[in-house]
Amino acid sequence: MTKNTMEQESAFEEFDLKNNFTRRRDLLPVWIKIFIWLFLIGGTTAAILLISGSFLTNVSLSIYGIQANHPYTIPGLIICALLILKGIVAYGLWFEQEWAPKAAIIDAIVGIASCTIMMVIIPFVSSTISFTLRLELIPLYYYLIKMRQIEKSWISI
Repeated sequence: MTKNTMEQESAFEEFDLKNNFTRRRDLLPVWIKIFIWLFLIGGTTAAILLISGSFLTNVSLSIYGIQANHPYTIPGLIICALLILKGIVAYGLWFEQEWAPKAAIIDAIVGIASCTIMMVIIPFVSSTISFTLRLELIPLYYYLIKMRQIEKSWISI
């Protein structure tokens, strides 16, 4: 056998993970990976709260300035829906689904809209809720920008 016959390309070379393998997950910064795990837990917890809500008497729920004492109230259902959305997006990002960046952008826009409504509109409509500066807007803004930057690279991998 000559050297050329020993170095022939394998038909399975395209499946070799050692050659130029880039994970989509590697595109995500560490701070987003930390939030992914938090929202995987939060989304799972929200689903469990919705399932077991009839057995609960008082559960303190809050996100983006929306507060509830039970999952079966209108604010409680909104909070659970937001957490489940965040959990689905976190799942998609962690398991490198193709739809994940688009879902993350939608998630960021929904979060920014929710914070803005709770900060600007609701205090003037409801006398029980006062104006608060929603600091969640800062990480949500950077999350939106980062996911828009990642989106094209994510799809091409």
